[in-house]
Amino acid sequence: MRLSLSFKIGLLLAALAAAAPPSALAEQAAVVLSGRVFDPMHAPVAGARVAVEADGRPVGEPALSDAQGAFTLTLPPGRCTVTVGAPGFVATSVVVASGQQGSKSLDIVLQIAGVHELVDVAGTAAGYQVPAIRSATKSTAPVRDVPQSISVVNKELIRDQQMTSLADVVRYMPGLTAHQGENNRDQLVIRGNSSSADFFLDGVRDDVQYYRDVYNLDRVEALKGPNAMIFGRGGGGGVLNRVTKQAELLPLREVTALAGAFDHKRLTADLDQALSETAAVRLNAMYENSGSFRDFVSLERYGITPTFTFVPDAQTKFTLGYEHFRDNRTADRGVPSFNGRPATPALSTYFGNPDDSSVHARVDLVSAMFNHDAGNLNVHNRTLAGGYERQYQNYVPGAVTPDRAQVSLSAYNNDTSRLNVFNQTDITFSMWTGGIGHTLLAGAEVGRQSTDNLRNTGYFNNSALSVLVPFDAPTIRTPVVFRQSATDADNHVTATVAAAYAHDRIELSRFVQVLAGVRVDRFSLAFHNNRTGDDLDRTDGLVSPRLGVVFKPIIPVSIYGSYSVSHLPSAGDQFSSLTSVTEQVEPERFTNYEAGVKWDARPALAFTAAVYRLDRTHTRATDPNNATRIVQTGSQRTNGVEVGLTGRVTQAWQIIGGYSYQDAFVTSATTAARSGAIVAQVPHHMFSLWNAYQWNPRIAAGLGLVSRGDMFAAIDDAVVVPGYVVADAAIFVGLTPRLRLQGNLENALGRRYFTNADNNTNISPGAPRSLRVSMLVRF
Repeated sequence: MRLSLSFKIGLLLAALAAAAPPSALAEQAAVVLSGRVFDPMHAPVAGARVAVEADGRPVGEPALSDAQGAFTLTLPPGRCTVTVGAPGFVATSVVVASGQQGSKSLDIVLQIAGVHELVDVAGTAAGYQVPAIRSATKSTAPVRDVPQSISVVNKELIRDQQMTSLADVVRYMPGLTAHQGENNRDQLVIRGNSSSADFFLDGVRDDVQYYRDVYNLDRVEALKGPNAMIFGRGGGGGVLNRVTKQAELLPLREVTALAGAFDHKRLTADLDQALSETAAVRLNAMYENSGSFRDFVSLERYGITPTFTFVPDAQTKFTLGYEHFRDNRTADRGVPSFNGRPATPALSTYFGNPDDSSVHARVDLVSAMFNHDAGNLNVHNRTLAGGYERQYQNYVPGAVTPDRAQVSLSAYNNDTSRLNVFNQTDITFSMWTGGIGHTLLAGAEVGRQSTDNLRNTGYFNNSALSVLVPFDAPTIRTPVVFRQSATDADNHVTATVAAAYAHDRIELSRFVQVLAGVRVDRFSLAFHNNRTGDDLDRTDGLVSPRLGVVFKPIIPVSIYGSYSVSHLPSAGDQFSSLTSVTEQVEPERFTNYEAGVKWDARPALAFTAAVYRLDRTHTRATDPNNATRIVQTGSQRTNGVEVGLTGRVTQAWQIIGGYSYQDAFVTSATTAARSGAIVAQVPHHMFSLWNAYQWNPRIAAGLGLVSRGDMFAAIDDAVVVPGYVVADAAIFVGLTPRLRLQGNLENALGRRYFTNADNNTNISPGAPRSLRVSMLVRF
């Protein structure tokens, strides 16, 4: 790529400035004021306007606080007046005396105005951009200054697109695809690596296999590349972190009713109420009872999440939360393939016995958070305890006969029970030494996971492991008895983790920042086979470094490079593959090299681009000299490019979208694939773009495109899941300032397509044209 002369000169000047002694830079730079804006309960206030005046005249452009209430401004030397205001709050002014160099910090607590109006819900969402997050570094940082690729979908986009699942969310995250997960769980492929366990809730592991809902979420964050420095084991391709809504002092009463095609019915509520000047409660609830375009398939689920926040003073905050969630649905493994392509008499055709196929999940989560700010010192502690019960019973389509007359079916069920308890403590300290800024983090995590697994095989007519049924009429009622086969799982697994980690965000100058850290985990697994009485165990010490460098030629632009490492223990991400062989196997290793640029082209419009290479090594392979032995010479590589754009192009037009190119392949033969094989469910090209345009104060419209290239259903590269282009549309009508009518038309062009797969004979069709209408009421 050829660079313009002016761009080369700009880079040269910036590099010279970065190389200058820190003291010289400090003398030339003005004072940097950073701070946060809070409400009386010490909850962050997003979108607060922070303006500076000197000698009665405005200085520079006002700043807006981000989602964590954080802002940064440049002050001239001398006395300045900083004024902070936000809708629903009393504006506050503070006089700040600044010297010739250095930095200052300032926290502002806004008081609630005596009379204020609820936010007008007539138009589209307030905005799709999230300028800052905590999860990437365990302290609030601008997304543009974190040296890794990050995609965020917030509650505004979730509402505008009527999203109900994580599969809906990741459609607008470059580099991620939703795996079928046997149609009984969330499963993602991130940068060529598939996982059903790399899910986190407010930064804490939530790794049981089930379908999560979005009714109680403020946003969903995809942090790409190995993230073990922050999140621990696994996460080789990246992690998905859900950030929940918390009780705040501002009142909110919002109810949404949704109905649509295929008997879709859903009701959600979001109720927030202050109890006093220091305490508040919030209740998020959801109930859904819906059908499907697939014959005989339906789901019923509900969730309720109360949270309580207590702020005894301006520096301290306690939050307690609880979620009870139930999800019951028909198990549906999709359709088989024929001659290397998906095959089905009709998209709605069900393969198996729907009356005998079900998925049930019950989740109970209790969380507690303590946060204390003492000047430059922050102490943050979070505990998450979760009880999970999950059962599924399903019929699995198999091979189609050569004459396409029949298809085989098999069946099995599975029962998993798990209890998770995790506690994290983080201590963050900010300081300046010799003109160099430091944000130091030291933390520890302890956790215990206790799991019981039981699997039974289905025997047709109490004898046969499979049965051939007519391809054109594969919905059956043949009697099946479920009992254990010789290899079915019946085990109890206990996993424990103790970890310590530390990193430093170093500001060498206004132009150069460095992020360096390391995490050390002690991960132990005890496996008891209830069938044989055998006991297996393994303990691994996992060392996960992380290094990133950010170069900032101007404040809105960050050019970065990063290196990170993660590990996956030999038992896999669900502890299910520990055997007498794998007990001796070292963890797999994921190494990521990444470079990119992040540019806030406008105050509310962010552009990102990244290139990366992710290597997966120490993968199991068969010894070429002894087929009975396992060696760890297998490897996989993903090379990729990601581009994203999020925010407001104009005041009336906002967008979110991205493009990714991925080339994921086996570099050295594994037990599952030959060298050179293309990794399953990793399309070379993916593109998404959603536009929302406010035509007038009461009417807005949305238009989106999602495109995916061809991909293989399994690692043997025998079956292609064809690519597709799908268009979605929406209209938003504000009937009153508190009442909004919304209509969403999905797959507006009525394309026939297939979304994903679990293997060559379990492929999921995409939904045909579907209309959903919702009514949002605030009172």
